[in-house]
Amino acid sequence: MAETAVAGAVPFQWEGTDRKGNKIKGKSMAANEAAVRADLRRQGVVPSRIRKQSKGLFASAGKITPGDIAIFSRQLATMLAAGIPLVQAFEIVGSGHENAAMQKLILAIKGDVEGGSALAEALAKHPLYFDDLFVNLVESGEQAGALETLLDKIATYKEKTEAIKKKIKKALTYPAAVIVVAFVVTIILMIFVIPAFEDLFKGFGADLPAFTRVVIDLSQFIRNQGWILAGIAGLAVYAFLYFHKRSRAMRHFLDRMALKTPIIGPIMKKAAIARYARTLSTMFSAGVPLVEALESVAGATGNIVYEVGVLQMKDEVSTGQRLQQAMENTDLFPNMVIQMIAVGEESGSLDEMSAKVADFYEEDVDNAVDNLSSLLEPLIMSILGVLVGGLVVAMYLPIFKMGSVI
Repeated sequence: MAETAVAGAVPFQWEGTDRKGNKIKGKSMAANEAAVRADLRRQGVVPSRIRKQSKGLFASAGKITPGDIAIFSRQLATMLAAGIPLVQAFEIVGSGHENAAMQKLILAIKGDVEGGSALAEALAKHPLYFDDLFVNLVESGEQAGALETLLDKIATYKEKTEAIKKKIKKALTYPAAVIVVAFVVTIILMIFVIPAFEDLFKGFGADLPAFTRVVIDLSQFIRNQGWILAGIAGLAVYAFLYFHKRSRAMRHFLDRMALKTPIIGPIMKKAAIARYARTLSTMFSAGVPLVEALESVAGATGNIVYEVGVLQMKDEVSTGQRLQQAMENTDLFPNMVIQMIAVGEESGSLDEMSAKVADFYEEDVDNAVDNLSSLLEPLIMSILGVLVGGLVVAMYLPIFKMGSVI
């Protein structure tokens, strides 16, 4: 019943008094007002006012991001560590969430838990937001009676991996944005500005400089055949996205090329190693067997080249090979990482040494991205200046030539 109610839930705002007579207010997701009253009575709240929350003209349900899941993990871990019961923790986190979609998800999980499902089982019903790694760690925490500890590890893991993703996006977004701006400015100049100069030059009665002629011809081609080029470019982008989503071979090729790309490649490699080490540390510290942990670690690296390498390591470790030797065989990890993992294996502290590797490479990615931004900014601005400046010079060359003749 709880799941059905949540499926058609709408937001309600309520005011009332708790068991001590204190006035309180909050928000709840429910199918109707009666469901809200029943839920508040279970919490010991006497409602004095309940009204359906109105949606603004431009309001939207929102979407759930990995960052939302990371924050949810930290909130839940903090509340359980403070001794708050699981169902009540879900109620507090869900009712106070600003994202309606996230609120609905949390209260749906709460309904399943109230119905007798284990937390891991309830989370597994939403694989779009909680992957196998998340569910397996929660299940381990429930079985060991240390759910708050495991949730704390999950929260830390999610926060670290999201920070890495944001750094990578930062490294790629700035140059991409500047390139797009340069492209748009160039097209505007070609379509609207160059033709005005072309009309002006027709009255000169003299041959135009070669550079100017080339730019004018290019402008004419874009104006006459630009729609064909735009259509081809659109189809190319669509085909790329289509096959990138469906073809593992294509993603493997692109990920391999990304690792070999100058400047960006080393950052991508460090990020993959950081995610590998962070996930391995989290899984192993939760008591997950190494072979089983490597299965989840492979999918968390964020790069198919490393995913294939880690799965190869899993097969070798399952036959009795040491993790250190399996890592060497992939030829994907620096010697420093392999040696630290070897020390962890020898000393029985693989989780701690993996965490140290993750800390080191996460900091290294931070520094590399900051340095990359500092290096790319003047380079990109120079390219943009040469591109736009070249068009301006091409248009003014005939004017300079005519001035020298006069």
